[in-house]
Amino acid sequence: MQNTLKIALVQTEIVWQDPDSNRALLYDKIDPIADDLDIIVLPEMFATGFTMSPSECAETMNGPTITWMKDLAAKKNSAVVGSLAIEDEGLYFNRLLFVQPDGEISIYDKRHLFSLAGEDEIYTAGNAKLILTFRGFRICPLICYDLRFPAFSRNNEDFDLMIYVANWPKTRIVAWDALLKARAIENMCYVAAVNRIGEDQNGHFYPGHSQGLDFLGEMLVSSWENEGIFVLTIDKESLTETRDKLGFLRDRDVVTVS
Repeated sequence: MQNTLKIALVQTEIVWQDPDSNRALLYDKIDPIADDLDIIVLPEMFATGFTMSPSECAETMNGPTITWMKDLAAKKNSAVVGSLAIEDEGLYFNRLLFVQPDGEISIYDKRHLFSLAGEDEIYTAGNAKLILTFRGFRICPLICYDLRFPAFSRNNEDFDLMIYVANWPKTRIVAWDALLKARAIENMCYVAAVNRIGEDQNGHFYPGHSQGLDFLGEMLVSSWENEGIFVLTIDKESLTETRDKLGFLRDRDVVTVS
């Protein structure tokens, strides 16, 4: 157990439906980082872009990108987090993987599929929130459109950190900025959020705005539209002291989503 976590937010372009190229590009960006990170966060569908054609590029749980995540996590002694288009027992999932240095994998299947793009017609929705413990911190990882649904995100489990991975377009980036701040404030937790940059095959432009926020909604690190790796450190003692002092979570409504 430790009192701080150092988190790297990897804001990058994504080559359309080309996992080999994306793994190579990401490795070249991540490998030079100093070896004192705890978590490396990649965008939603970082191997392919936000594709509605998973039959052309989805991988299985034994595929090369998960092997790559395991190798990277072991080499950097950091958890590696991101989502992939996964084929599992004949179904497609937008699946977040939290890969620890020892190879342990926790998975979360995106609950709120983006119907505006037809994601709900192609992928299968998850039915369970993931809460995991890593190096003494309780973590809730979610995916993109989940951000719009505060009941599902509600901190009933006393987690310390929310992680969001996204392909969130420029046309609605004001909502991304506002909702991330709201989730941090209402849940009294840290938020680490990664959005991609660049234009995809469908002409959608993504402006980044990856950011880290503290439990009062204060910005710890922000990237806006620049490609790069942005590092923040979160502190368990500060979080606990503020929660104890203010007591807002003691007054929360307990919300369950079936």
